[in-house]
Amino acid sequence: MKALVKPFLAAALLALASPANAADKLTVLLDWFVNPDHAPLVVAKESGAFARHGLDVELVAPADPSLPPRLVAAGQAEIALHYQPSLDLDVDAGLPLVRFGTLIETPLNTVIVMKDGPIKTLADLKGKKIGYSVSGFEDAMLGQILKTGGLTLADVELVNVNFALSSSILAGQVDAVIGGYRNFELNQMRIEGHEGRAFFPEENGVPAYDELVYVTNKKLIDDARLKPFLAAVEEATLFLTNHPDEAWAEFVKAYPDLNDELNRRAWADTLPRFAKRPAALDAGRYQRFAEFMHAAGLIKTVPAVDSYAVEIK
Repeated sequence: MKALVKPFLAAALLALASPANAADKLTVLLDWFVNPDHAPLVVAKESGAFARHGLDVELVAPADPSLPPRLVAAGQAEIALHYQPSLDLDVDAGLPLVRFGTLIETPLNTVIVMKDGPIKTLADLKGKKIGYSVSGFEDAMLGQILKTGGLTLADVELVNVNFALSSSILAGQVDAVIGGYRNFELNQMRIEGHEGRAFFPEENGVPAYDELVYVTNKKLIDDARLKPFLAAVEEATLFLTNHPDEAWAEFVKAYPDLNDELNRRAWADTLPRFAKRPAALDAGRYQRFAEFMHAAGLIKTVPAVDSYAVEIK
C-alpha cells in the first residue's frame, strides 16, 4: 500500500505544480499591421525569448489603429503599443494609461519633399501645398518646423491626403507631406525611382520624443509579468542589433508576406532606432515634450511625468 501511495502523492504534487510553472499569458495590441517597427516583439516571440522568460505572448494587429490604448484602458488587454504624442493626448483626456517601456526611441515622422524639386530649405515652402493625414499633433509639429524657416502655418496650404502621403507627392498633388516616416515613405519613393528630401522635426525645433512606447493600465503597473516582458524584448533587441540577417530570417518566417524590397529597406533603417534599454525612462525628455504639447494648445495641463510614465526596477 505504501508503495502505491508515494507515486500517487508525487503525481498529485506534479499536477498541482503545473499551473504555477505554466507560461503567463500576455496580450499585446500593436499600433498597426505587423511591420519592421515591431521587429523586437516578433523576434522575441519567434526566437523563444518570451518563453524563456516564462511568458506566452500573443501579438494582435488591430482592425482599428485607434482602439488598442482604449482597450487597455478598459481592461480588455494588458499591453498596447502607443505613440508618445498620442499618450499625452489620452492622458489629458483622462485615460488610465501609463508608459512602462520604449520600443522606438526616436521620432520617425518627417516633412518630405522631392529631392530634385524646387524646395531646398524650409523657407522654400512659402505658398506651397503640404499634404497631411491626421490633424492635431501633426499641425503643431509642422507649425514648429516652419518657424525654423521663418514661416507660419498661414504661409502654406494644408491639404488632407488621408494616408496617401508618398503617392500624393509623387503625383504632384502637393509639394510636401507631413507625417511621412523616414523608414517607410522615403523608401517607397526610392523604390519607385524618386529620391525624397526629409526635414526632421527633432532638428527643427520639435523636442525629441519616443515614437513607439509600451503602455498598460495604471492598475497593472505592478503586474509581475511586465518586468520579464521587457527583459525578453531587450534580449531580442540586442540579438537584432548583433545579428540583423538572422533576425530578419526569423521575422519573415513568421510573416512571409512581408519579405519584399520595401520591408527589407525599412528593416535596415529601423534597426538603429530600437531602444536598447526598453525599460529606461528619460523623464526630462517626457517633461520637455509635454510642455511643447501644452504650449501648442493640445493638452490642458502639463502632468507630472511619474503620473503617466514609469521605469520598472
